[in-house]
Amino acid sequence: MRIPKGFRFGGVACGLKPQRRDLALVVSDHPAAAAGLFTINRAAAAPVIDARTRVPAEGIRAIVVNSGNANALTGPAGLDDVTVIRAAVADALGLQKRAVLTASTGVIGARLPAMKVVTALPALVDQLGDHPDLAAEAIMTTDTRPKMAAREVTLGGKTAIVTAICKGSGMLAPQLATTICLLVTDAAVTPRALQDALARAVERTLHMVTVDGEMSTNDTVYALANGLAGNPRISDPGPDLDRLETALTDLLEEMARAMAADGEGATKLVEVVVSGAPSDEAARDCARAVASSPLVKAALFGADPNWGRVLATVGARAGAMNYPIDPYRARVVLQGVTVFEGGAPVELDREGLRTRMRDSRIDVLVELADGTARAVAWGCDLSYDYVKINADYTSLIVQRPDGGVGKDDRVSNYSPAFKRTLLAEALKYIAAFSGQVAVIKYGGAAMVKDSLKAAFAEDVTLLKKVGLKPVVVHGGAPEITRTLEKLGERSEFVDGMRITDAQSLPVVEMVLTGKVNQELVALLNARSAGAVGLSGKDGQLLRARKAVHESGRDLGYVGEVVQVNTQFLRMFLDGGYVPVISPIGLTDDGTGLSINADDVAAAIAVALGAPKLIYLTDVAGVLESAPDGQLVRQLTLADLDRRIQAGAITGGMKWKAWAIQTALRGGVGRVHVLDGRQPHTVIAELFTDRGVGSLLTAE
Repeated sequence: MRIPKGFRFGGVACGLKPQRRDLALVVSDHPAAAAGLFTINRAAAAPVIDARTRVPAEGIRAIVVNSGNANALTGPAGLDDVTVIRAAVADALGLQKRAVLTASTGVIGARLPAMKVVTALPALVDQLGDHPDLAAEAIMTTDTRPKMAAREVTLGGKTAIVTAICKGSGMLAPQLATTICLLVTDAAVTPRALQDALARAVERTLHMVTVDGEMSTNDTVYALANGLAGNPRISDPGPDLDRLETALTDLLEEMARAMAADGEGATKLVEVVVSGAPSDEAARDCARAVASSPLVKAALFGADPNWGRVLATVGARAGAMNYPIDPYRARVVLQGVTVFEGGAPVELDREGLRTRMRDSRIDVLVELADGTARAVAWGCDLSYDYVKINADYTSLIVQRPDGGVGKDDRVSNYSPAFKRTLLAEALKYIAAFSGQVAVIKYGGAAMVKDSLKAAFAEDVTLLKKVGLKPVVVHGGAPEITRTLEKLGERSEFVDGMRITDAQSLPVVEMVLTGKVNQELVALLNARSAGAVGLSGKDGQLLRARKAVHESGRDLGYVGEVVQVNTQFLRMFLDGGYVPVISPIGLTDDGTGLSINADDVAAAIAVALGAPKLIYLTDVAGVLESAPDGQLVRQLTLADLDRRIQAGAITGGMKWKAWAIQTALRGGVGRVHVLDGRQPHTVIAELFTDRGVGSLLTAE
């Protein structure tokens, strides 16, 4: 992602949350114009109270954001904590205190342990650099994934970059939605012009997001502009300000969609368009009302094309606000299918529409006949998980002795009825999978972050203990790249596949078999998993031949699996061991070849007749359009074939898709692509009917 000139980002864990990063810092190396918008909630948090009188302003240099604690409704002490943090950040960066803005998000009503933030600042300042991903992760609360994007805009003949990081998942409602959003740009613009452009952009985007209709105490949108792009400074309305506002709007619209899609418990992104309204206010109000309606949202969760709830909601807002709207003249369209027109329902294929309503994105169009105004709102469906997340949220939050907060989600804290249901469901799956083989390809972020490594090891150990026979195939691309770079070697890739020459092959094999494999085996055996580390060379486990890219490009010492020695592998499985396999194969003449771990996992799953093949990745699953498209929850082999042929799957994901094709055609019952950035996804997938990522089946 592109970053504007003169900005640095960082994100660390300071102990406000049990595990994840929870403190972000964004710094401009040059004094910046600042703008800001805040919640209208009168129970505003201390950082909001502190900042809203200080922007728009000149000379702002830093924004510090913590998650895990909202610093809201904590009395005068909350403002004291803001002052302490601002002063500490200023001292750490050599700035004046007035050049620092703050924001917080998290649990309401708990005193913010400011000294945890202060203590973490030296490490955070040392880390500052091109790390917007770390900052985006650090501001997350119930978000399942970071949200960030960038745009390029030409102003006065100069190229400027606008970058955003954002959080938002629950308590999302109009009037900003519940968000912390930080925008930075190297454009030159006055604070007042930036404030005006930001306000108009937010009105059409973040003001139109709703997950649950609940407004937070902490909503904050900041924009910093340091002028290093070198364009003539924008101070008045005109083409340059229009172009900057368009870029801000486009960027915030992407953030709005991402927040709605990531709504607490959401399974579907909902986009509601209302056109033909008598005024902009009426169009916005009706669109938000439809996106906010619990009845509409519940129907969408159940794939119920209940257009009556949509039109009833529009009629209710028209009546409550006395808008000159006649619902009988409206046209209502769901997923491209007209369901109401000419004052009456339209005959339609209800089951066909219900099938379309199972998609991960739902489009609702209400065409009124009462004017020319149009508005778009974004929301999500209302699932069982939303209720569970928010029923558990405060009852399971505990304040630790050191002032931080943690979540005590032990099963013992739940009701007896819930525990009975949970146990009955778990035992059903345990019985179904007992004695079966599940092949798990372990890679991506799950191999890098210590907490995710531990969660994966726990998952594999538990699966074995309940009678499943796990086989782990691991990758190691990031570690290989780091090692080669230390040796002065640069890696070249073709469609995400590393070209491996004679000099780098020993390094690849050393990293995979000698380092990654041994570390993973040790991690598993620390939990008494009975893991055994294997190279594809051992016992001629993986017979291979050289692979050639579809373009004819020679990939060097890169191979593809010809044969799996299942007898050798079953010897370990029957002995109660967990095979952990590094993807190195052996040719007939004894040459070693590096093999894509996705292909190895598929080949082993087919050879063993495994009913389950699981891929851990760095995305939520198979996406509509990588890297930021919507999650596709279920696909058949035919669906996957069409996406590959259409060029919708590219880069490294293409190799995974080819491996999945091989697995499904070879008789593997189910292939799951899971988000390895979330802990315990393997357990969650195995003990649910549809899984938690993308499920791929032959038919």
